[in-house]
Amino acid sequence: MSYEDENQKKLQQVREGYTEILKKSQAGSGCCSTSTCGSNYAPEEVSSLPPEALQSAFGCGNPLKFAEVKAGQTVLDIGSGAGIDCFLAAQKVGPKGRVIGLDMTPAMIEQANQTAREKGYTNVEFRLGTADKMPLENASVDWIISNCVINLAPDKPAVFREAFRILKAGGRVTISDILLGVDLPQAVSYSIEAYVGCLAGAIKEEDYLEGMRQAGFEQVEVTSRLVYGPAQISTLIEETAETRTKSCCGSGLSHEPWIEQFAGKVWSAEIRAVKPL
Repeated sequence: MSYEDENQKKLQQVREGYTEILKKSQAGSGCCSTSTCGSNYAPEEVSSLPPEALQSAFGCGNPLKFAEVKAGQTVLDIGSGAGIDCFLAAQKVGPKGRVIGLDMTPAMIEQANQTAREKGYTNVEFRLGTADKMPLENASVDWIISNCVINLAPDKPAVFREAFRILKAGGRVTISDILLGVDLPQAVSYSIEAYVGCLAGAIKEEDYLEGMRQAGFEQVEVTSRLVYGPAQISTLIEETAETRTKSCCGSGLSHEPWIEQFAGKVWSAEIRAVKPL
């Protein structure tokens, strides 16, 4: 299998995985909105948001928390899912601003567009596409956000190049993502559940930041880290495996001894960077 074919296979697995996770959240049993993801947002932030967006939030941080998005700006959310961060950004940019959500899963785009229509969000739109080939014009965006998505991209350098291309000079990036301090065991790297769960596709922090610098970004830095213990690492796998196999810990990975060894070496990070003038 060629490199391109392998990447497409991974992307299709992610689409299928998140389609199933979305269905489960719509049925009222979404994992992230009630555990790890919901805690990333202050109650006053999400009090006015559509419940449909909140219950289908699958991020690992809050990329807008450290973003100084202003009224009238254009914001792109890479991997927008059901739209929680887009709807938060819409409040910041105001009626003269614009928010674009990009996601490769049709079910997510459908859910987000439906919510936007029903709730009257006129400054938000959602587009179907992949992060390594974004359907946006050069230098068309003031600010890029992304919440636990780039780790899912097989070709991360291509994602960083695309982000640099569509960002205006002086534009900024704020990303929440899963990063590693060491390489993962092979059993995890080849696990579909661990990949969809944002673990197997994660890379070392220094490689992630260097990839952004190689794309042309400057002032690349990690502003905060939430280091994961054994329970949080297991949760990344268990919630995905439960959704895909309908049985808790169905992957068998959540009880592996490596989890204890990797405690403190996996974290969610807030990353920011600037496209130079």
